[in-house]
Amino acid sequence: MAQSVETIGSNRETGIVAVMFLTWGGVFLARTSALYLVPYIAPEFHLTNEQVGLLNSVLAVTWAISGLLFGMLSDRIGRRAILLPCAFAFSILCAATALVHDFRQLIVLRALLGIAEGPTWPILNAIVKESSSVSRRGRNVGIVVSAAALVGLGAAPILTTQIAARYGWRWSFLAASLPGLIASFLIVRYIKEPVRAGSLDSPQPTLNLGRYFSILRFRNIWLCCLGTAGFISWLFLVHGFAPVYMTQIAHQPPTTAGFLVGATGLGSFILGFMLPAVSDRVGRKPALIFMAVLSMAVPLLILVPWMYGHLWLMAFLLLITNAGQGVSAVMMVLIPSETVRAGFVATAIGLAAFAGEIVGGTLAPIAGGKLAEQYGLGITMWMAAAGMLVVLLVTLFMQETDTSLSKGLH
Repeated sequence: MAQSVETIGSNRETGIVAVMFLTWGGVFLARTSALYLVPYIAPEFHLTNEQVGLLNSVLAVTWAISGLLFGMLSDRIGRRAILLPCAFAFSILCAATALVHDFRQLIVLRALLGIAEGPTWPILNAIVKESSSVSRRGRNVGIVVSAAALVGLGAAPILTTQIAARYGWRWSFLAASLPGLIASFLIVRYIKEPVRAGSLDSPQPTLNLGRYFSILRFRNIWLCCLGTAGFISWLFLVHGFAPVYMTQIAHQPPTTAGFLVGATGLGSFILGFMLPAVSDRVGRKPALIFMAVLSMAVPLLILVPWMYGHLWLMAFLLLITNAGQGVSAVMMVLIPSETVRAGFVATAIGLAAFAGEIVGGTLAPIAGGKLAEQYGLGITMWMAAAGMLVVLLVTLFMQETDTSLSKGLH
């Protein structure tokens, strides 16, 4: 009987992970499509490098605020009631981007997209964490978070640029909206409200801000906020400016840029899938240190001129060094959620994302755009490497959170 119950529990986990994987992949596909289509959109709308940075920044600001507030709310009233309408909304807003006719309309839609997508990050990861057994927590979170790499960073640059080259960039946004719509229907059908064992009290529509500020007493929370700022700076400086660098400085066609960025995205999926599961065995800190060292190489490889004469070698090296989604799973989900009490899981995840989005998703792209105007696009890749160096340094001062290591569960 015990084995039967365990099997049922494992099957339920698998179903939840599959739906959340598709949902998060849809979120990141909608978020990143505009970045990969910049080589097509920029000439039509006459965008500057600074405006390209703003496309990231405005979404990051609304994402950060929305994610934190609705994450806190979900700790009180439940996960599903917020996740479902957000999934529908971001899909529709992505499709609506196909209708824009100038930069102003584009920036407004990006802001609205951030409001809709922001809550999905803390809520879906809270669902996965609360629905997973301790021994599979890192694996399950890693699988879901790696969807951003497979769909948003791996498939998106190839899919969007190929569709844009054949049918125009507007059709790319329509295609990018489909996974989110499918995920919305699967949430309706298969996702139930998780049982949050050990939470402070039953979900209520009342927010006590004083209790939420209590999570700031944990050193790990502060370090996760700082490390997430470095990670998201790395993420969006690389994926926001690498396609422009490759086309304008390395003089590669947009399809080649899409191929190379797709290769590093595929690598991020593979390593993001594997290394958080390894952290279930060796601990969060050792895995995070290893992933940060690997990922620093990605922007530096993009700067090497002779690599563009050996595209398959470059693609392979980008594939085996991008552990970014693994960093995301451990730094932004596992460590903060394992640091705080159960009633604050989505709040802790949302707070780390808030700090990261404001600094890494907002200030870093703006600064990168301004500095690129003065010193060239190469400066953005150096800034990205520095962001991952921050991840490495803060990890050295964190406390290990996978307590199952000391309890012999592995």
